[in-house]
Amino acid sequence: MIAGQDFRPVEIKNLLVGGSLKERLEIQGHLSALGIDVTAAPDMDIGLQLLSKNSFHLVLVIHDPDSLDALDFLEAQRGIGDNTGVVVLAKSAEMEDAAEAMKKGALDFRLPPWSSDVLEFVVKRALKTPRPQAKRRPAPKSAEIEASIDQECKPDRGQASVQGGSKKSHKHQILTKSPAMKRLLKQAKSVARSKATCLIQGESGTGKELLARFIHAKSDRASGPFVALNCAALPETLLESELFGHEKGAFSGAVMRKAGKFELANGGTLLLDEVTEMAFALQAKLLRVLQEGEVDRLGGTSPIPVDVRIVATTNRDVSAAVKEGKFREDLYFRLNVIPLRIPPLRERKEDIAYLAVHFKEYFVQEYGKNGLDFAEGVLKELEKRKWSGNVRELKNIIERGVLLATGKEITLQDLLGEEAEMEAHLSAQADGVGITGETFNLGDMEKEMVKRALSKTGGNRTHAARLLGISVRTLRNKLAEYRKMGLVL
Repeated sequence: MIAGQDFRPVEIKNLLVGGSLKERLEIQGHLSALGIDVTAAPDMDIGLQLLSKNSFHLVLVIHDPDSLDALDFLEAQRGIGDNTGVVVLAKSAEMEDAAEAMKKGALDFRLPPWSSDVLEFVVKRALKTPRPQAKRRPAPKSAEIEASIDQECKPDRGQASVQGGSKKSHKHQILTKSPAMKRLLKQAKSVARSKATCLIQGESGTGKELLARFIHAKSDRASGPFVALNCAALPETLLESELFGHEKGAFSGAVMRKAGKFELANGGTLLLDEVTEMAFALQAKLLRVLQEGEVDRLGGTSPIPVDVRIVATTNRDVSAAVKEGKFREDLYFRLNVIPLRIPPLRERKEDIAYLAVHFKEYFVQEYGKNGLDFAEGVLKELEKRKWSGNVRELKNIIERGVLLATGKEITLQDLLGEEAEMEAHLSAQADGVGITGETFNLGDMEKEMVKRALSKTGGNRTHAARLLGISVRTLRNKLAEYRKMGLVL
């Protein structure tokens, strides 16, 4: 225990969750040399079970969005072991991941290298940080973790927002002044209490998942789980197991029974994000589940009844995918009972300045930069932009502007960086078009900006996307478009 400034590691019990076997062994070795006892758990489910049944002084979570998201762990830990401090060891991370982790209660957020000295310092400091006492409850399963959201969405005059001003609920807000969005929210609310499937279409970054959560929160299933699955993030074999679950021994590596997302969403809502990316063969199995209301686990012997409301999203033209033979027409009709389309940000210009101010106020508070405001003319310039990354791009750019602003004003340079210089240069050239006869193509400009961002970051897509103020997914989609055009950046 910690007494005053004394550190007596022989009495300290820590829990290490996630990472590869090699990483866990290395960290255990470092801490054991300091006399600190470490129990290791390979994944979140086992980690939460251990946390619910044992007393630990500290939890170290190896953050890897591809396998174990520390933000999900921090959310799930609430009510199990709130009195146990959490330190996040991130293999790699976006700046917003670190900020979100600290908001959710992490005591520290560390990138590699995790040397013995670093671990000793982090553990000592974390153990000296007082933690509130909390009652324990049984550990939830992983999909119940994903379903843990604030569901008190109350639209006011067309504005849907999560009640309360807590930071936790910020990411689930839908804020709008757009008449088109207000009509969409009204329509979504009117169908929310039905069991009909909804198909939400819209470009990347428009807020499709937020609308899905809004529908769930307004439904009579609001007290049930909300489970989300990104169909584009997993290969066909893994996606089938995630959706329908599997029995022990169903395939190599299936060492225990696993409930699928349909079972875990029973009595609630299942979001199938980017459903058009699902393999064609798997679409037939999904259609059967929707029609019969039961799932067959891989390796199972009997069907399992489920009561789930499906909301699907896509950023593709589904009717075109059907014509191309990439998406089943019968599944399209089954999902498209309630079609909802979110307009891109460029079609609701009244939201640009409104959301920009909202994000600015949020990040000003988040990063303690009080008194910061936009420079004159900045909001008008933002309203002129195309916003191919939509609301997500706007939010990322505003966050960057708040962080980079050195005075009391956020300038266009703070927000757009080199892009602002390029636009100013092209604008100056465009003013002289009558003299030089020179013309410009916005598509070529976009490609050049992507090329420069990738070059500046050594090909690192995460850093390039951050520099461009767009999501990694949007950048990946752009690069895929360029490859189809025969371009290699």
